[in-house]
Formats: sequence, C-alpha cells, structure tokens
Amino acid sequence: MELTTNDVVLITGGASGLGEATVRSVVERGARAVIIDLPTSHGADLVDELGEAVRFAPADVRSDEELSAAVDLAKDFGTVRAAVACAGVVNPGRIIGKRGVLELDAYRTVIEINLIGTFNLLRLAAEAMASNEPVDGDRGVVVMTASVAAFDGQIGQAAYASSKGGVAGLTLPAARDLADKGIRVMTIAPGIVDTPMMAGLPDETRTSLEAGVPHPSRLARPEEYALLVNQIIANPYLNGEVIRLDGALRMAPR
Repeated sequence: MELTTNDVVLITGGASGLGEATVRSVVERGARAVIIDLPTSHGADLVDELGEAVRFAPADVRSDEELSAAVDLAKDFGTVRAAVACAGVVNPGRIIGKRGVLELDAYRTVIEINLIGTFNLLRLAAEAMASNEPVDGDRGVVVMTASVAAFDGQIGQAAYASSKGGVAGLTLPAARDLADKGIRVMTIAPGIVDTPMMAGLPDETRTSLEAGVPHPSRLARPEEYALLVNQIIANPYLNGEVIRLDGALRMAPR
C-alpha cells in the first residue's frame, strides 16, 4: 500500500528518536503525520518546522480519553491508514538490587507505557481504520515497536524485557484478530539505536557497543527504523511477524 497526500499516519512518541524519524519520513513521502507525545515534548516545534502536513496531539498513551482525542484529530485531518507505536520507557532495575526489591509501581509503569500504551494505540487506530475503503486489500497497517530485549533481556531489564516481550507476543493474535477487517499488524524489534541518549555515552562505551554488532558494526540509525516502517506499509504480504532490526546482534547477559 502506497500512502497518498490525504493519508494520515499516527505516531506515538513522535517528537523524538524513532518516532521523530518516522514522522520526517512520512512527510518526505508526501503523506500526513499526527505526532502523539507528552505535552512537554517537542511536538509543537516539529509542527512549526515541518508545516501543514503535520499535527501535534498531546497525549499520554495510557489514557483512553487523550489517545481517543488524538485519533479523532487524525480522522479530521485525513484518512488514518497507518499507526506506529514508538512511545516507550526503559527504567532499568534488578529484581533485587542494592536498594532492595524492585518497587511494584516501577514495574507497573513500564508495562503500562510500553505494553498497555501500545495496545491502546492498536485498538483505537484499528477502530478508525476499519471503515476505510481498501487499498491493495488493506484498510490499514499498525506497526508496533518491541526490542531485542524481548528475546535477549539483560540483567536489570526484567520490566523492560517483559513489556517488549508482551508486544512481540501481541503481534500474531492481533494480526489474526484484525485480518477480517483488512488491517495488518507488524512489529519491529530494534537493537541498539543511535538516539540522543546514546550520544551522551562515553566514547569507550559507545565503541564497545558498536563492536558487539556483527555487521554493520555500528549502532542502528533512527532513519533505518523509519525506512523499515515504510517498507512494511508498502508490502501487502507482511503481516503478523516481528522483524529484528539489529545487525545480527544477540545481547549478552550484561
């Protein structure tokens, strides 16, 4: 399915990192984007920069009311053809660490944002897409974001890895659930991505991370994630699968 100038892509976490790269890619391809991110994010700045093809919907992905309002804004903006779930948090912590047992609220927050927030976008975007006229057999596409931690979770990643494992496990049943609506569901599991957070690491730490990636021996670029999103949207036979975007990386325990 090729996106047109009237098609809208919803992108949670769209004001930074993977989400921002996806927003820019969507606009470059001539479609429209709705940035869904926190009110404190740079969403409004991106709208000022990118112009009329972009809207900002301040929202917490855990909120039914706020995310519903964002989807409504997108429906008024054009035809919702794709949704990309990039919003997420890491919050590392061992189950039993130097400060004692991991707080249940800390675990719950990661699950609520990464897994429940992703499902919230999935269900509301699918509802918006279900009444679309099919294009190449598709009414819409949802792309979720897991992580290699879903499969290779490291020490201190109990919350993060289980949240991303939940996203990976959601992929196939969601694709099967929505097949009769003509809506595809895919998930990308990135490895280590060169985000602003990574830019703050010491050079030796960054070099070590890059050396651990078999080929190419560097960090992934956010633009490569966005490229894969567009390839998923375009290819009508990609459905119900998790694609690792990691340069053949397999994470060690620590």
